[in-house]
Amino acid sequence: MSSPARHLSGAAELVREFNHDSRVTRADWEFPGASYDALGALSRLVGMLPQAIDQTAVPVLHTHKHGRLLIDGGDADEAVKHMRTALDTAMQAARFLSAAVDHLHSTTSPMGLDTRGLPEFEE
Repeated sequence: MSSPARHLSGAAELVREFNHDSRVTRADWEFPGASYDALGALSRLVGMLPQAIDQTAVPVLHTHKHGRLLIDGGDADEAVKHMRTALDTAMQAARFLSAAVDHLHSTTSPMGLDTRGLPEFEE
């Protein structure tokens, strides 16, 4: 796997690990602050997706620019045109997702744990 793609593969693996680890509550995953922290990190990750999506096309566009793009049973110019349309759609969806996750993160900002009456939190 090429070096830049390796980074995305690693990020996907880390998201898979988060999905596994966050299924149930535990000492470090129990209170609203944990959600806020996770959503902040997720917001940062999702915010980088439009640029990452855009840059996935660099090798294809480079190859096409140099007249070396081969398409099985098709026309390179048409294939790149179709790819650019799909790329624009994916980048727009990523921007919408980023805005939604940012909003979700901000909704958890005022949330906390009511510790009144909980002996483990008494001074």
